[in-house]
Amino acid sequence: MKVILNKDLATLGEEGDVKEVAKGYARNYLFPRGIALPYTPRMIKIIEGRRAEIESRKEQKRLDARGIKEKLDALELSITMPAGANGKLYGAVTNQTIAEELAKSGFQIERKRIELAGSGFKNVGKYKATVKLYENQTAEISVVIIAAEIKTEASAPKPERKRGRRNESRREEQSVQEEASETPKEAEAPVAETAAE
Repeated sequence: MKVILNKDLATLGEEGDVKEVAKGYARNYLFPRGIALPYTPRMIKIIEGRRAEIESRKEQKRLDARGIKEKLDALELSITMPAGANGKLYGAVTNQTIAEELAKSGFQIERKRIELAGSGFKNVGKYKATVKLYENQTAEISVVIIAAEIKTEASAPKPERKRGRRNESRREEQSVQEEASETPKEAEAPVAETAAE
């Protein structure tokens, strides 16, 4: 089914584009939300009447994307993550992590527009992330991952594990036997002498 996009949709296209979509997708999602209009002669005339307005908006988006591209290319993000002694991170730096760091720097970019090599960065070091901007424009961000200092507490002695009743009775028997075997022989000697008398 052909539709005319009334709004930009990242997964489908831009305002004014004619696209072929499934009927259910159009009826259940695009039309109720006002994202697309049916491809009819009347709607084509309406969109053609707005063509100059649509093109001016697209040109403005291109200019904005160029400005953002220059800023992002010059940007270097430093992300501090907990890591092991060998530099391997406890976790990974994903496109969501980078989107949050960009938001702190004042750039509102969807995580879907950020591409990383593999499934994320898993070691300390310097990396590049690609950000898709408007149309075919992209920006490269330098990402430096720094290992966070992990505070280790002085190793305190571990508390003795609680044992079941069976183990406790065995321990008591063992301690009684140990005490009996440790009694001094001198104490036994006078008892033997008195018996001999």
